[in-house]
Amino acid sequence: MAISHSVQHHVVREALIEQATAAPAPVARKGRGAVSNLQGRYEVNGRERFDDGWEHHIEDAALRTVVTDEVAKTILTRNTSPDIPFNVSLNPYRGCEHGCIYCFARPTHSYLGLSPGLDFESRLFAKVNAPELLRRELAKPGYVPEHIAIGVNTDAYQPCERERGITRQVLEVLSECRHPAGLITKSSLIERDIDLLAPMAAKGLACAAITLTTLDAQIARTLEPRAAAPMRRLRTIRTLTDAGIPVSVSVAPIIPFVTEPEIERILEAARDAGAVGAHYTVLRLPNEVNPLFQEWLQAHFPDRAARVMNRIRDMRGGKDYDSDFSRRMHGEGVWADLIRQRFEKAKERLGLSELRGRFGRLDTTQFRKPLVVPAPAGKKSAAATAQLDLF
Repeated sequence: MAISHSVQHHVVREALIEQATAAPAPVARKGRGAVSNLQGRYEVNGRERFDDGWEHHIEDAALRTVVTDEVAKTILTRNTSPDIPFNVSLNPYRGCEHGCIYCFARPTHSYLGLSPGLDFESRLFAKVNAPELLRRELAKPGYVPEHIAIGVNTDAYQPCERERGITRQVLEVLSECRHPAGLITKSSLIERDIDLLAPMAAKGLACAAITLTTLDAQIARTLEPRAAAPMRRLRTIRTLTDAGIPVSVSVAPIIPFVTEPEIERILEAARDAGAVGAHYTVLRLPNEVNPLFQEWLQAHFPDRAARVMNRIRDMRGGKDYDSDFSRRMHGEGVWADLIRQRFEKAKERLGLSELRGRFGRLDTTQFRKPLVVPAPAGKKSAAATAQLDLF
């Protein structure tokens, strides 16, 4: 009897969760979010933890980050999801060294034959031709400008951006074309690009969102190990605000009994730092994120792991995850309603607006097509062809 792909994926996912919860808890690595290299759901060969006496030596070894150049075929991603406040996004990197254990993009490393666990945060890919692809996309005759969200799947300002500078090159193209963009990040590196973002913001072409999950540095160190510390992110909000760039705070995700008690304090600290808007999501556990998160819970919060998962299931109709568009971001039930009421009341009291509205106010009417468009390999650029046409 044939088995559908959805049933196969469900069986694999359940097996991964059983593997993560039944096996001895892996030892957490300093500076890494995931505590294992859990196999991806598309891998052909299965893996099982087995200590042959050498494992503790391997676990103690430093896990080096490797960044590989990628020549991408496309650079703009479009979505029609009704619960996302943008239609077009751009991600200069695959994988993210910040190592946030809850990252919903982790399962995408499975498509590459890599683990959504430690591989996701240590084996990265840089889309080196992103600026050229963007320029060609904006130059298309039928292109209609919509604001582009940058760094949604993986952080556009993660550590390798300091050397690579791909995000900055993308912003230079958008600035030249007067194209609206919104950025979301956990990194203070965004301050480097104030010289581009401030003039764009003055024209209604740019805004930023800083993700602030917790104010507790100890929790942040394991939850988001290579992202900026909470107090540094607050300073970044202040720096961007003082430069005239409107900043929202993204309290995402809210994790019951871990970061949830801080909701009001986070919003107040962000408002005091200059944030003008706020948005939240509750923890989502799609595909391999589920067993990876449960491993993390057992490694860092074994005393409350069961309580956290029970509360998550209370907000997901008894399941670990519900992908329905109407429920996946905020959940359902009594506890989801309580979080929503707390967030909305605090936001109203502090005078914070909605992130969705902030994106919607960016101006698309100033857009102008790029003057020089790089041609694909082996062909002359549009500018060069136009020059030859004179003769």
